[in-house]
Amino acid sequence: MKKNLFLTLILASCLNPVFSKDYNASLFGVKSNGTTLNTTSIQKGIDFISENGGGRLVFYVGRYLTGTIHLKSNVTIQLEEGAILVGSPNPLDYEKKTNWTALIFAHDQSNIGITGKGVIDGQGFTVANNLVDLIHKGVVKDPLRYDRPNETIRPQNIYFRGCRNVTIKGIILKDPGSWNQQYDQCRNVVIDGITVDSKSYWNNDGVDIVDCDSVSVTNSYFDAADDGICLKSHSPDFICQNVYIHNNTIRTSANGIKFGTASYGGFRNIRIMNNLVFDTYRSAITFAAVDGGVVEDIVVDSLRSINTGNVIFLRIGERRAGKKGKMKNISISNVYAEVPATKADAGYNYEGPVEDLPRNVSPSSIVGMPDALIENVTLRNIEIHYPGGGNPDYAKVGLDELDKVPEMAAAYPEFSMFKELPAWGFYVRHASAIKFENVQLVCDKKDYRTAIVLDDVKGAELKAVIVNEPSTRKESVFSHRSTDVRISK
Repeated sequence: MKKNLFLTLILASCLNPVFSKDYNASLFGVKSNGTTLNTTSIQKGIDFISENGGGRLVFYVGRYLTGTIHLKSNVTIQLEEGAILVGSPNPLDYEKKTNWTALIFAHDQSNIGITGKGVIDGQGFTVANNLVDLIHKGVVKDPLRYDRPNETIRPQNIYFRGCRNVTIKGIILKDPGSWNQQYDQCRNVVIDGITVDSKSYWNNDGVDIVDCDSVSVTNSYFDAADDGICLKSHSPDFICQNVYIHNNTIRTSANGIKFGTASYGGFRNIRIMNNLVFDTYRSAITFAAVDGGVVEDIVVDSLRSINTGNVIFLRIGERRAGKKGKMKNISISNVYAEVPATKADAGYNYEGPVEDLPRNVSPSSIVGMPDALIENVTLRNIEIHYPGGGNPDYAKVGLDELDKVPEMAAAYPEFSMFKELPAWGFYVRHASAIKFENVQLVCDKKDYRTAIVLDDVKGAELKAVIVNEPSTRKESVFSHRSTDVRISK
């Protein structure tokens, strides 16, 4: 009921905005030849429409070159099929505001949108490399870590902050210089039916939802060099909440659906329904509370994960001393997943880091801290296929030495952070009230590790858990320092 209520409110406020008039971009002297820099002309058009009751600035077939523009209240950019809004290759044609650089900005505006069947092409690879050249010449100051300019001075395609009633619908977003699109402290955001091709450079997230309230991301396709759908919380004064992620297809060389890398305020009431993640290096879903914020009331239902390096990773950490995260009330159900023995993102322009290898295939993990347990997690109707064949000569931690698994409270949260773990299916540590119901784990080859390891778990119920592993007589579940563990058929 709660999910339907907030989704209804989003749709009512965003999907049917009333604008008084359409304006052809050419009316303001905007050229479609792909060579004329239209920044001033496009901005004049946006300003005029906003000041005269609102409407749509319509771009027809052609290539429209521009630097930074600012979208204003009651204005929608309509990109008709064949229209391409092209980012300037010159890094000096972009503005920086609120610590980010972008092609299209909007700050504290309402009733805005970008719609249609056209394209926003940031030319990010070219812009980023031209920026490197300017840094080498001393024109732009930047430390060039790993020979990459800082992501805040590379242009995102879209950065909206503090906006209300936002609609992004139907368009193609490609080739950003940094993150593709970021919605920061916004309310009532609809992202529907878009296609994202975001793998031209480093940090190319598909979409970033930061400290927002009431957002839907639906019916879209994401192909990203970095995280596909990424929720963040940059401020302890905000919480990212009431987010509905439904019917999306995601391919990335990082994580499919992730939140918590920045988790200062936290995340609440997130619904992730009927999504497909494939050819993805890291986790299909990652939820982390590592900066003092909370993760609570999260539902995942109907997830399909094919050729994905990891399936589920839940983590509490303490990257800021004295600021432990909290995580509780997580439901994950109706999941089918296949984990490969090989590198799932092989062939990407920017593949996942090789420093994570060599290692055995990591299990799905639920890992809290000794004094900050992950609470009340239900896993229901789960089927995961693993390759098995783990190599015991890697840095093995045996079942008799689980205390050697490091806590790594201050480390960046990723499924591979612990390197070798003693389970091939699920590793659960520092948690309470964990329920497995109708969970099937299939191992293609015999693995020296145990299917499920429980370490410092206070209350676990495993019902109808089936483990299929060839030629093994070992127990499927190992429990260490745990209490009230119940296993039934």
